Amino acid sequence: MIKTPYLLFLGDAPDQLAAKVAQGIKDWRPQNAVGQYRMEGCGADLGLRDMDLVEAKAAGAKTLVIGVANRGGVISKEWKKVLVAALEEGFDLASGLHNLLRDEPDLVAVAEACGCALHDVRLPDAKYPIANGVKRTGKRCLAVGTDCSVGKMYTALAMDAEMKTRGMKSSFRATGQTGILITGNGVPLDAVVADFMAGAVEWLTPDNDDDHWDHIEGQGSLFHVSYSGVTMALIHGGQPDALILCHEPTREHMRGLPGFALPSLEKLRDTALPLAQVANPECEVVGVSVNTQHLSEEEANAYLAEVEARMGLPAVDPFRQGAGRLVDALAAI
Repeated sequence: MIKTPYLLFLGDAPDQLAAKVAQGIKDWRPQNAVGQYRMEGCGADLGLRDMDLVEAKAAGAKTLVIGVANRGGVISKEWKKVLVAALEEGFDLASGLHNLLRDEPDLVAVAEACGCALHDVRLPDAKYPIANGVKRTGKRCLAVGTDCSVGKMYTALAMDAEMKTRGMKSSFRATGQTGILITGNGVPLDAVVADFMAGAVEWLTPDNDDDHWDHIEGQGSLFHVSYSGVTMALIHGGQPDALILCHEPTREHMRGLPGFALPSLEKLRDTALPLAQVANPECEVVGVSVNTQHLSEEEANAYLAEVEARMGLPAVDPFRQGAGRLVDALAAI
């Protein structure tokens, strides 16, 4: 088990979105977030107290969590200096990067010398089957996005929390490093061998009570040429009964791909739904989740109203307004 609480390492993240792992922990497990560690030039700020390693240790932090999801998931030389110092200060390290901590000989050596642990949460720890497409009992909801990092995980967490508040049967099923660090378990789907990805999602969302909902953490986007494969595995392996469309309206292009524009919500609906109906012919689109963090309250309300009128679906920002109307839509099917 990863020891809590955490010091959240933001490194030299260029912007807030690059620190989405740390942001997710801070928002959904604030009791585990003692403070943040930012290097010179860091463009992200969680609003937590800035701490050095000594201050964080004195405040009770036990694990330094790499809270940055950079392109390619690599550990830079500049980061390495901080990570070594953290181990020498007695911190365990936790990371969801593709660049595994255990593959860095100097970190392994220092960790062993200092009696500290290295936690790579983006490392599959089970033998997953190949998907068989057999229909499972229970219900499943999957958020699909017009792009990466538009709020799919937040939508699933907010819906799960709302259902639990209502006394409904619900589980959040983590499929990425942030979700796993928040909940403590899940499948690091983009690190699973391709042939087994859909099977891993079947494994993660097994038979359940007929009135139980699994909220599957979304990944990537069908329209993102870098990461569309993991989205397909979620759609077919998850066999969702319901899809939630997710969008961030101020994006000028796909994240990390300046030459690609975002699709419309209609295009997302018309692409994702037929693919979902391959695995579950009864699947339907039930709502729209919009990340309005870069809009004013007035702008957000106007945009949501326009989307709702245009799409004929409830449109909300679950972080700003709650996920009640999305849960109502699930309860109605």
